Amino acid sequence: MPLRRHRIHFRSYDGCFTASEAVDWLHELLRRNQNFGPEVTKAQTLQLLKKFLKNHVIEDIKGRWGNEDFQDNSHLYRFPPSSPLKPYPKKSYCKENAFTLKFPKLDDYEPVMLQDNAVRPLVLNSEAWNKRHSIAIGEVPECRLVHRKEISSRNVEQIWKTMTLTHLQKILGLDSLDGQLDSHSLNSKNILHNVYKVNKQGVVILEDKSEELPHWVLSAMKCLANWPNGGELKQPMYPGFERDVLKTVADYFQKQKEPLLTFKLYDTFVSILGLLQKQQVATEALQVCCLLLPRDNRRKLQLLMRMMTKICRNTEIPPLNNAIGNRTLMVQTFSRCILRSEDEVDLDELLATKLVTFMMDNSDEILKVPVKLQTMVEEHLSHLRRVQIKYAGADADASFVSHSYCKRISKEEFEEQRTSSAQMPMAELLEEIIKDTELSVKEKKKKLKQSNPAELEQKPQYPKHLFVKRKVRAHSKTSSYGVEDITIEPFKRTVT
Repeated sequence: MPLRRHRIHFRSYDGCFTASEAVDWLHELLRRNQNFGPEVTKAQTLQLLKKFLKNHVIEDIKGRWGNEDFQDNSHLYRFPPSSPLKPYPKKSYCKENAFTLKFPKLDDYEPVMLQDNAVRPLVLNSEAWNKRHSIAIGEVPECRLVHRKEISSRNVEQIWKTMTLTHLQKILGLDSLDGQLDSHSLNSKNILHNVYKVNKQGVVILEDKSEELPHWVLSAMKCLANWPNGGELKQPMYPGFERDVLKTVADYFQKQKEPLLTFKLYDTFVSILGLLQKQQVATEALQVCCLLLPRDNRRKLQLLMRMMTKICRNTEIPPLNNAIGNRTLMVQTFSRCILRSEDEVDLDELLATKLVTFMMDNSDEILKVPVKLQTMVEEHLSHLRRVQIKYAGADADASFVSHSYCKRISKEEFEEQRTSSAQMPMAELLEEIIKDTELSVKEKKKKLKQSNPAELEQKPQYPKHLFVKRKVRAHSKTSSYGVEDITIEPFKRTVT
């Protein structure tokens, strides 16, 4: 919130702001914020400021706060000199360097002698104090901010282009745009320019003046569009003057080498003709297609359509042709300037007439920026730029999870690992048989036979001390453990 000096009642105050300034500034801030949006009203902003005043986030110029009497007026407010947050309980450290919150006990409060009419302070025990302050300060776990990688202007252009073509494909109900247009030939910079570089009327603004319409053509179009108020033309009026002005404009557009909707997008615009019965769908499709036009073509199309529409709606302009009406004349004169194929097929005139008639009748909507598409792209970009809060113990976002990969090994290493992994269970089994004091010698012999000695002979990699030579003393004595002694000898080549 900007702070400055204000003067009221013949006195100046530094570092403050008026209530109206706070409402205007915070309202604009909330409307631009991605978590709130442009639908935030001033009444809602005023309610929020009232809560700020009640909770001592702000105070009036005399330091008063605690009620919700904030109004949209010239009353002065400021920020309090200290933080309005309640202090956290002090930390006490244990030997393990961990800390715990120490809450006051009943004995920590000193008795105070009060008068009969005085307000008695609220004395809380430890449990009540803990409950109240855990609600006040919140049980917030440890967290960290994760900043996304900055999005370059090139990436923004590519996102706009990709999402625009995807949206168009969805509207047309096609599995692919192959055969409709060459996406590689489209300039993504034109899309961004057509969306954001516009005037209050939504007409594209050109930075390169060499791409602009000639001044005399622009003046002639204004003269017809604003008839009979004229325009910048100061020539004397004479019978048939308006027809000559129209001929001047028509000659300029008819001499252009390429139509305004371009040869590259011809198939795309023609494919929309099948959707004209569904006016809303066709309008949305044309909105998106017109964003793909070069910026100078889109501006010329907007100005020409505005002129054609105004001429058709103007009841004061005289007939511009003796044989046909002004509406039909506009379509016949400029349809070929707006849409035609590079091969000049026989159906071009019919297709162009049908499409231009629809565009002229719905020009106010068609030549607007598609709000639905713009919202989707901006929300997607906002999500990519948004700083994320990661809480301790929470599942990390997929984009931030560290990945582990397998390490490639040689064939010899693989064989060695496979052999060792197969031998370890056998070695553990033999070790258990040897150490089992509850088994008799006979049972141990039996279990050793079940261990498949033939297989052991083929794999001599086991530790030698784990293998039992199956030879029992002829005169064995019972040991102190009640089990006959067996001889443990190193394993050589065979098991006997």
